[in-house]
Amino acid sequence: MDFNTINATSSSLTSAASNKNATTSEASQDRFLKLLVAQLNNQDPMNPMDNAQMTSQLAQINTVSGIQTLNDTMTSMASQIAALQSLQGSTTIGHEVLTEGSTVSVTDGVGKGAFDLSGNADTVKVEVRNAAGTVLGTVNMGALESGRQSFTWDASQYANAGELSFKVVATNGSTVVTSTALERNKVVSVSNDNNVLNLQLQNGESVAYSAVKAIL
Repeated sequence: MDFNTINATSSSLTSAASNKNATTSEASQDRFLKLLVAQLNNQDPMNPMDNAQMTSQLAQINTVSGIQTLNDTMTSMASQIAALQSLQGSTTIGHEVLTEGSTVSVTDGVGKGAFDLSGNADTVKVEVRNAAGTVLGTVNMGALESGRQSFTWDASQYANAGELSFKVVATNGSTVVTSTALERNKVVSVSNDNNVLNLQLQNGESVAYSAVKAIL
């Protein structure tokens, strides 16, 4: 058995260690050491393996062992993180969350929503619209500072108007102040799909936990 055969086998072991179905590092070490002993027993007495070759081979098996150990550790950590995420996500069930969107949440005749202002504004108003885009009402909020703001609107007269949306119009003097609309939804369940925590909302939508701006 020659030195090139050992090199080829070591390369195969290194590749296998990165695969999720690879054998354990202990099994890889055992096979490697058996192969190394076999080579030593069958080497040419006139041309034995020198110390540099031996050191190179031992370094390769250490690399294989290290990669497998790292893979095992990362897999274990991913499973633990997923379990912690599911536990954390379960605490949101029954609560309302804020996510990006412009739908008005209506409960007991009261419409609610929120938005993030990018800067201070001396005039802010919220226009509530129906599905056709018709403005049904306006909430004048006056001057507001930058940051998160919320509003309520009397929706009791529009019980049959269908889904309502809102648009924020904000200015500071003659300058338009941009905003990000946020909608409120209640969390009814959570799921973990491929280590990604998702929240199922009362309106039938599903959003990633990372997309939640606030838990109310």
